[in-house]
Amino acid sequence: MLQKIGFQPGINKQITPTGAEGQWINCDNVRFRYGIPEKIGGWNQLGQLNSNELTGAARGLHHFVNAAGRRYAIVGTNRILYAFSGDVFYDIHPIKTTTTLTSAFTTTNGSASVTITFSTAHGISPNDIVLLDNFTTITGSNFGASDFDDKKFMVTSVPTATTITITMPSNESGSGATTSGGIRVQHYYPVGSAVQEKGYGWGLGSYGGEDTGAVTTTLNGAIDASTTTIVLTSAVQFPSTGTSFVLIGTEMIQYTGVSGNTLTGVTRGTRGTTAASHSDGATVTNGTDYGAWNEQTQEGLALDPGMWSIDNFGDKAICLIHDSAVFSWDSSLGNATETRAAIITGAPTASRHMVVSTPDRHLVFYGTETTIGSPETQDDMFIRFSDQEDINTYTPSATNTAGTQRLADGSKIMGAIRGRDALYVWTDTSLFTQRFVGQPFTFAFAQVGTNCGLVGQNACVEVDGAAYWMSENGFFRYGGRLESLPCLVEDHVYDDINLASGNQMVSAGLNNLFGEVIWFYPSATSDVINKQVTYNYFDSSPQRPVWTIGTLSRTMWRDSAVFNKPHATEYDASTDTSFDVVGNTEGRTAYYEHEVGTDQNKNGTITAVTSNIESGDFDITAQRTAQGQQTGVATFRGDGEFVMKIRRFIPDFISQTGSTRITLQLKNYSNSTQTGSPLGPFDVTSSTTKVDTRARARAISLKIENIAAEQSWKLGTFRLDTQPDGRR
Repeated sequence: MLQKIGFQPGINKQITPTGAEGQWINCDNVRFRYGIPEKIGGWNQLGQLNSNELTGAARGLHHFVNAAGRRYAIVGTNRILYAFSGDVFYDIHPIKTTTTLTSAFTTTNGSASVTITFSTAHGISPNDIVLLDNFTTITGSNFGASDFDDKKFMVTSVPTATTITITMPSNESGSGATTSGGIRVQHYYPVGSAVQEKGYGWGLGSYGGEDTGAVTTTLNGAIDASTTTIVLTSAVQFPSTGTSFVLIGTEMIQYTGVSGNTLTGVTRGTRGTTAASHSDGATVTNGTDYGAWNEQTQEGLALDPGMWSIDNFGDKAICLIHDSAVFSWDSSLGNATETRAAIITGAPTASRHMVVSTPDRHLVFYGTETTIGSPETQDDMFIRFSDQEDINTYTPSATNTAGTQRLADGSKIMGAIRGRDALYVWTDTSLFTQRFVGQPFTFAFAQVGTNCGLVGQNACVEVDGAAYWMSENGFFRYGGRLESLPCLVEDHVYDDINLASGNQMVSAGLNNLFGEVIWFYPSATSDVINKQVTYNYFDSSPQRPVWTIGTLSRTMWRDSAVFNKPHATEYDASTDTSFDVVGNTEGRTAYYEHEVGTDQNKNGTITAVTSNIESGDFDITAQRTAQGQQTGVATFRGDGEFVMKIRRFIPDFISQTGSTRITLQLKNYSNSTQTGSPLGPFDVTSSTTKVDTRARARAISLKIENIAAEQSWKLGTFRLDTQPDGRR
């Protein structure tokens, strides 16, 4: 007898396949629309270049339209800031220092390594980006102007405070050069590492190394990020020979000797830290006394990856490097794509996050400095906002609306987004709203949630007046009241997520074409994003939330509000060939337009976007259920008392391109290994009328998938020809 089989929308991973009768239990690259599963759309790589992968991992993405109607995507990787417009990527990264050198190059025959020597300390760290030009001939080298001019290099190593090495695409074939040739070196502002790394710090007690405590003194004279003359108030108890370290603020500084109270042989921003400015009298701690400084302890911490906060203030893109400075790029200029982002004067120089508040137009910084221009005063819970319509004024006065606020609940501000009528601000424990109220207070702050902190800076979105976000202990929604989202895949996600070293990399996206909020995250064994979980707010109800899971890996995602389709970035940590940097060792990023066609188009190569969905087990008894009598769906329902025989099925798809594979998965007991139908799997097309199966089992589950290019499907209502087949 033919019977229809129906399943509730959404994936349920909270129960066993046997317990999930009438439900779906697994999927990949599938969404639900109007309660029906279908394959997601394909994607095309954007950009005119043949191989247009960007350098590093994208950790910031913002879309806007300027007053002239030109659409821009600002993409920030952990190494370079790009502007994308007209299908072209432009390098707009800010320059930190520019140095013109003579007698600069040293090379060795048969080696690809080139040493560049500076006349003074350069303040450059390994993996920083340098742009070279104005080359003059090197004596004894086959390398010429075409190898260096207008080329970006990733710094391979920093042997000393006055030298760096870069790696050429080929070896030196000349006799070798010794400090000859000239070049101009433009040092890009450092952003950070491609992935979140483990950091190390002192706890309440000593550990490892020498049990001598942390010797401290103070800085005698302020220094900026490039200063290599470090004068201490007293260097008596600090090591004076060998490679040693001091800690000032969050920066580790290496030195090799002491002259009086002055450190010599200084290298700034070592051991994964970033060089910064420090004020006169800042605390200086001897990092050398702890032999285990660079080994993880129970009180270790995570160092955030190189990240951006990107927004726009009218025609200006506002771009903040996480825990560093903020820059603006003016898209209205006639030669905008030939210009670079420039530091915003008067703005804080170290902040965790940034948002432009609209329509009141204040530039708001989170986790920022209590004293502007002093990074060592950065307070992870401190908020500072500019004067209205003025991104250069931050000191409060009676004649402006600039101001400050410190939040009370939590240890650090994790992120903030702009909502319909307020800014949403998350700490690691709580949610606050920030509403513009005008003078004299400018903004009103209210705590609206506890035990619901944000897992990472980019793990939140807002749609239709409601904020959705991922916490370390669940998914939440706020639309006037705090709600914990019921989730039938929660254990699946939280039992396999790398929160120890990957929480800042969790990234949320909105796809309003299908009513989806998507979170991309790293699995427990991965340091990079490789999985995704999606909540469908269109189809969900409190009684039946609709979630899907999958392996779509995107570091950033932006909705289709500015461009016609959603845009997203994919990070490939295993391949270093990017279109614009020589010697890249930090992976590369592809930039995609989504919901296009059925396949993946990457660099002109078409590959299949495979998808699948699998049901829980279903079985029959010899009697109809009351529900089956009324609806005609799930006519036979039982608990495995009878063996079921399926002679054939009638496929039904609302839409279908190419063929779709159907598998009937058979087993007799809950813990039995599934086997396929003797005649399966079955590849069906839109012209297939019926399929003979010869399937026999106590429990059967249904798997629908596509495995090749140019295939897509949207499920209808299948019918199975089933009957009890005896008891055994």
